[in-house]
Amino acid sequence: MRVVVIGAGVGGLTTAAVLARTGLDVTVLEAHVYPGGCAGTYFHQGYRMDAGATLAAGFQPGGPMDLVAKAARIDDWGAEPTPVPMVVHLPDGTAVERRGDEGRWEVRRRAFGDGAEMFWRWQERTADAMWSLALTYPAWPPQSAREAVDTLTGAASWAAGAPRSRLSPALTADAVRPVASRLAGADDRLRLFVDAQLLISAQTTSPKANALYGAAALDLPRRGTVHLRGGMGAVSERLADAVRAAGGTVRYRREARRVVTERGRPVAVEAKRDVYPADIVVANMTPPSLARLLDDDARRRVSGARAHDGMGWGAFTVSLGVDDAVVPDALPLHHQVVVREPLGEANSVFMSISPAWDETRSPPGRRAVTLSTHTEIDPWWRLSENDAAGYEARKAAWSDKTIAAAETVLPGLREASDLILPGTPVTFQRFTRRERGWVGGYPQTHLLRCRGPRVMQGLWMVGDSVFPGQSTAAVALGGLRVARGVLRDIGCPWPQEET
Repeated sequence: MRVVVIGAGVGGLTTAAVLARTGLDVTVLEAHVYPGGCAGTYFHQGYRMDAGATLAAGFQPGGPMDLVAKAARIDDWGAEPTPVPMVVHLPDGTAVERRGDEGRWEVRRRAFGDGAEMFWRWQERTADAMWSLALTYPAWPPQSAREAVDTLTGAASWAAGAPRSRLSPALTADAVRPVASRLAGADDRLRLFVDAQLLISAQTTSPKANALYGAAALDLPRRGTVHLRGGMGAVSERLADAVRAAGGTVRYRREARRVVTERGRPVAVEAKRDVYPADIVVANMTPPSLARLLDDDARRRVSGARAHDGMGWGAFTVSLGVDDAVVPDALPLHHQVVVREPLGEANSVFMSISPAWDETRSPPGRRAVTLSTHTEIDPWWRLSENDAAGYEARKAAWSDKTIAAAETVLPGLREASDLILPGTPVTFQRFTRRERGWVGGYPQTHLLRCRGPRVMQGLWMVGDSVFPGQSTAAVALGGLRVARGVLRDIGCPWPQEET
């Protein structure tokens, strides 16, 4: 069986590594010169900058990245645990540490008072239940009768083994209500804090974020948060190595131009200069990006084929090379600065700083810093296509606002920078091939408003556009799900995991 994976992102490479281990003929085609896509790390003027994702989680024993390592035979991710995963800075000057240890309860109490404890108890109890269920590989949403039976059977088995404290009628009710229902009467500062965190983990805020998904998304600081030597791209680099070690092939500078289909299934992938015959195609792409590669009949099978459908976000980023002296010793390396509402558009900025111990990320005495904020996609494209001067002016203004927000944490950041490199949704499309620069996947508003990975017989999608959505941990779980689906369809067993 010949498998062609389009895109060397975390999801596509996870699927490829598992399938290659079963003896399938696996080829990964990547348009760029390095793997990772929006979770990649690129080299520029002596710095290794993270392209998009900067927070690595899910590395705890039994967690998503641990499961991937076992399935793909990866011995070491090059990861160092983070004692304080991130700090959230509220407009009134309050700095709230997001911790994974028991000290988190006292931090929350000081920041939000005793009345907030009920919310956090609900959040952690629900998150424990949801992560436990997610790690059983439920096929959600089910896309066949067999998947429905498997999902119901798995859920029943999970429920039978779950502690009674995790199971309650409220869990069922939370499946159809937003996180805001759990914040009724809460202090405005707590609501703002939760909204800011949900925006970066669920792509929406508490009035719309599904309660079950939101509880799990808010839990990332407890889920094995690490720093990776070499940046976020280290995950994809190790996965690419695993593909090759298992006998597969990873080809760079191979941009897919067309998926050839016959009688309702793929038969080949055409690149610029080559044609790759395929029995199975796995597209590590967004729905609109995949739709561009399909003929009219196949395109109709890709729901959400219009770019982001007005439902998602783009990102505005600023990559900086800074003097190491501007970063205080022992400062946590991830920060979210909330300037004001509405969130996004440089009013909430996420900052990641490369570790001092990682000499691969920057020249001596320097640090790599990445800033990002959610932004609407269409205004950038209107300016880019119709007003080049206006586009550059907006980019400069957003860069100033974003850096100003980050200087809440690192005063003098601009003066300490010898590199300031902004990026817009237009930039993201150019370098990641994501249609119109849409990143982060669909906002997680409803458990029934998500899509599964199967497009048609032999054609699959993987990545942040399919459930379970955003984050390297979620995308990795999606990659394992697609690998299981492919192997089940062709009657091939899951590869044996080393102990």
